[in-house]
Amino acid sequence: MRGAACSTGTTSSPSSPWLATAARILGVDQSTVQRRLCALERGLGYPLVRRLSTGYRLTAFGESLLPEAQRIEEAALALQQRVEAFRHDLTGVVRVTCPEPLVYRMAGIGLLDRFHARYPGVELQFVMSDKYLDLERGEADVALRAGETRDSPLIARRIGWSLWGVYASERYIEQHGRPVRVEDLQAHALIGFDDSLSHNRAAGWLREVAPHARFVARNDSILGVMRSALSGIGLAALPTALGDDEPALVRVLGPIPALARPWRVLTTRELRHTPRVAAFFDFMVEEKDNLQQVLTGGAPARTASALPSAAVGFSSPPSPPAAVSVAPAGRANA
Repeated sequence: MRGAACSTGTTSSPSSPWLATAARILGVDQSTVQRRLCALERGLGYPLVRRLSTGYRLTAFGESLLPEAQRIEEAALALQQRVEAFRHDLTGVVRVTCPEPLVYRMAGIGLLDRFHARYPGVELQFVMSDKYLDLERGEADVALRAGETRDSPLIARRIGWSLWGVYASERYIEQHGRPVRVEDLQAHALIGFDDSLSHNRAAGWLREVAPHARFVARNDSILGVMRSALSGIGLAALPTALGDDEPALVRVLGPIPALARPWRVLTTRELRHTPRVAAFFDFMVEEKDNLQQVLTGGAPARTASALPSAAVGFSSPPSPPAAVSVAPAGRANA
């Protein structure tokens, strides 16, 4: 190195205010400050300081670099502040995709209110669909999904179990009887899923156990399947959380072991570290015990004898829009 040699041994007083201040700011001891300074000088090829018995003084070379060094320090501090602000920024929209009934069931147990009470700056925007949206392509930020994770690689945590049964209306049972075994489905009118829901495990299961059955209706949503079952035209495979909660339906088979799948909350690796997304993701994992009644259902299965003998007709509220925003009180929907 040109100029004075750098030595890790100090020629200044052990109680040098310069060293003590630098060590305190950096969070290291004084010997570490000296080693780092020597390493920097070796890398530059010139001494930055003169080591005197009274302390350290900048060399002419060190003085010439001081303005640039100060600008670098200011830029580094600004970058650190920006990172810290991002790390704690709990504001903005989180787009959540999930089946339509899930939103109203979560709202019904106060889960969404609890989330907004904890994170008032975060707005949840639900994209309600039985179809799988692609998180990697940015179609949503978080997914609540039962079954296999088709969008890979994703970060996933299990939050419950999805159970399914076969349901019928009282009217259908009175007119056509009820199946006793899965094999009996072949002799009944069935309500199925259209091609847009070909990924649904219940669609594949029905094709497997009743390949020659007569399908009287096909739907593009789980709610559509349930409404068809309510009309009395046939039997339908439904989640127990949905079917058991509908007083006009009877669970005639199930839960079906072959249809049991875990419910998961999913997001991308990148978004997992975004504060507002991480807040919702972790909240759902924290609430998994409360989610049990939403995802699996808690009502006992109803039997035909437990329902009135009067025929049950079609009864269902109109469908809501495909996407809704759920915001805290006083916040406008996006």
